[in-house]
Amino acid sequence: MADVYSNSPVNGKMDGGLEEDSQLEEAMKELETWKAKVEKADDVKARLILEKLEEDETKTKAQQEMLACVKNQEECQKEFTESIDAVQDEILKLGKRKHDLLDKLKRCQAELKAKRTESSKLKQKFKIYAQIPDTEVKFTRQNKEESDDDSQPIREVFAISQRPTVLLQGGQALITFEEEKVTSQILKIAKCSVSCEHTSLDVKPKRITMDPAVKFEIHLDISKKDLKVFNISPSIPEERMRDRLEMSFSRPSRGGGEVERVEYNKNTGTGQITFLHPGVAERLALRGSYCVDLNSEENVQVGPSYIYQLRMFQTFCGTPKRTILLDDIDDVEDEEDLQDHLEIHFQKPSNYGGEIESIKYISKGKTLHAFFCEDMVEMED
Repeated sequence: MADVYSNSPVNGKMDGGLEEDSQLEEAMKELETWKAKVEKADDVKARLILEKLEEDETKTKAQQEMLACVKNQEECQKEFTESIDAVQDEILKLGKRKHDLLDKLKRCQAELKAKRTESSKLKQKFKIYAQIPDTEVKFTRQNKEESDDDSQPIREVFAISQRPTVLLQGGQALITFEEEKVTSQILKIAKCSVSCEHTSLDVKPKRITMDPAVKFEIHLDISKKDLKVFNISPSIPEERMRDRLEMSFSRPSRGGGEVERVEYNKNTGTGQITFLHPGVAERLALRGSYCVDLNSEENVQVGPSYIYQLRMFQTFCGTPKRTILLDDIDDVEDEEDLQDHLEIHFQKPSNYGGEIESIKYISKGKTLHAFFCEDMVEMED
């Protein structure tokens, strides 16, 4: 029988060696892998450390910038607060100034209103309400020996004097005595007791202060050669209008004459014709109208050309020397009877009276303007 030898232990030993090599190889590979990972991790760690350092630097820089911004913000806030305070102070000052200006404006408006009221009263006092009656004046030709130049204007001087007046209110009376001393005696009495039929009444004598009056002269120069023309319709151009006016006023058949110069104002519709010889303008001015040839025949108004000046203007106040005012008169009787009782009372010398030149009493509810002659008034310029 053949010997059989088993190779199992040897094969087992060999298999074991192969496995160890394989494990070692795998371990080496795994080691290499871990080495690679460690190196990679070291690289990542180094990069992260560098990034961290950069971030820390950025953070520090950002913190510094933030601190600078906070400081700047605090300074801006401080400046803003100071500006707000300054603006508020300025607003308070402006508000106070506005209030002061408004108060001043109110005072000025009140003063202006008072001045306007005073001005209105003064205008009313010095305004002349005079109805000058129409007077027929006959003009005659001036003799040549009296004037060498017929072209000289007609010169006139009008003296106007306003009569002193006083407004008599209801329950008042005016008495004018013949003698001044009677007026002086009665004005010294504070109150006079006047006897009527069934009763007596107390009246107060007062001195009169009249409204201011005026005197002035009007110097009037009327041209003998110039004629004013009014209401000219602007139907044609200015140059043609002057030519038409010259031709129209040159016609002797219409009363015209030789024209020396023509003036025309389109805006006002007025003109002035200067004739070569005197007399034509005077004759046409008396007509009041004249027919001119424009696009058609039209009537225009004509009048004298004159220049006037106000001279010798004087204002004066007057105090009547022989007239007194009786005030606070009650209507115990009718107007005429009460006036008779007043006249009787102030005529008696026992009542410090005297001869009465005129007397006027008006009952309550009425007014009357009394006019005085200059010889009855003591003038004060």
